[in-house]
Amino acid sequence: DPEVFMDALKKLILIEKDWIPRTRGASLYIRPTMVATEAALGVHDSNAYLFFIIVGPVGVYYPQGFSPTSMYVTDEYVRAVRGGIGYCKAAGNYAASLRASKVAMEKGFTQVLWLDAIERKYIEEVGTSNVFFLIGDELITPPLGGSILPGVTRNSVIQMARTWNIRVSERPISIDEILDSSAKGSLKEAFASGTAAIVSPIGKISYKGRTIIINNEETGTLTKKLYNEILQIQYGEKDDPFGWRMPVSG
Repeated sequence: DPEVFMDALKKLILIEKDWIPRTRGASLYIRPTMVATEAALGVHDSNAYLFFIIVGPVGVYYPQGFSPTSMYVTDEYVRAVRGGIGYCKAAGNYAASLRASKVAMEKGFTQVLWLDAIERKYIEEVGTSNVFFLIGDELITPPLGGSILPGVTRNSVIQMARTWNIRVSERPISIDEILDSSAKGSLKEAFASGTAAIVSPIGKISYKGRTIIINNEETGTLTKKLYNEILQIQYGEKDDPFGWRMPVSG
């Protein structure tokens, strides 16, 4: 029941309000969790669950500055498949990503840029975040097809960009299109979106030995603008025309 959940969340935040960081960019991270608790072994739906909410202070996401990240593209590993549970924050999705993430870090990259599980050519996500590409005057993000998390920040970016009259497309985009756009000079920016980082600029992508540099490995104008605008709405420094903020009072 969404109302029960929101009521519990507000009460918990009021109880733990002293843990809310005062440093700009830091936050109180909220993680709703549910685990099966049935006292039985076996592969089947549980008929008993425990739902709980974890909150904890987290530091500034960019303590060293708003610097672009580097992405390793693999067609050997996949994060999720259509018809599975890639659309939700399930532990199994994270487990499936660990091996490829380790390989990426060993090669000196920040995260993995995931491809689809069928054709191994269409971009899906970055690490555990959604991803956007600015090609020409079109802002592109992969469509939700059951294997991609429908991120809250993804939706916020889409809404905000459209109010700025930016052409936003939710469509399939292949790694080859990214490489070709880079070669033609039309790939202007790339960034990931997620709760913790808001947006995270991408400056480098490597695929099968070919590496492309995006915007001279500098944070793009649109990426900066999105980050600042969303952060200011979160802090109440700007009006919230989207209805994203919710008062918590006691």
